[in-house]
Amino acid sequence: MKSIIVAVAENGAIGYDNHLLWHISEDLKRFKSLTTGHHIIMGRKTYESVGKPLPGRVNIIISRQENIQFEGCLVAKSLEEALELAKNDSEVFIIGGGEIYKQALPITDKIYLTRVHAGFAGDTFFPELNLSEWSTESLTKGKPANDDGLGYTFINLVRHK
Repeated sequence: MKSIIVAVAENGAIGYDNHLLWHISEDLKRFKSLTTGHHIIMGRKTYESVGKPLPGRVNIIISRQENIQFEGCLVAKSLEEALELAKNDSEVFIIGGGEIYKQALPITDKIYLTRVHAGFAGDTFFPELNLSEWSTESLTKGKPANDDGLGYTFINLVRHK
């Protein structure tokens, strides 16, 4: 199964200047819980913002640059190549950034979405979803007593078969 995991502001923003726009502890815990033990796929810029391989996961970095290496990571030249590297995993997580989400969305089976109930100035946005293609599997409102005082909702979406 190919899954996207993403936190998105109400205006679609997911990042600015290669950084996340908020810090929500419960969202980070959810991310870790869901992705640990699986392959995660990200673009080079996302990897550079993280700065190191995420532990307990097989990190696959997509980069078009020739002969580039990232210590402790696999490197693929395309999303298709990255998915081939992860083909034996029961669930593969696409974790960003914006361009990788755009490429992955048409072939994604599930989206683990954290909707952040605020708008943010951003330079990276999540692609617009055609909600007629998706069903809500679960919806859980988060407690706004998080690090930024932001309200948020965890929404799991599955693509109609």
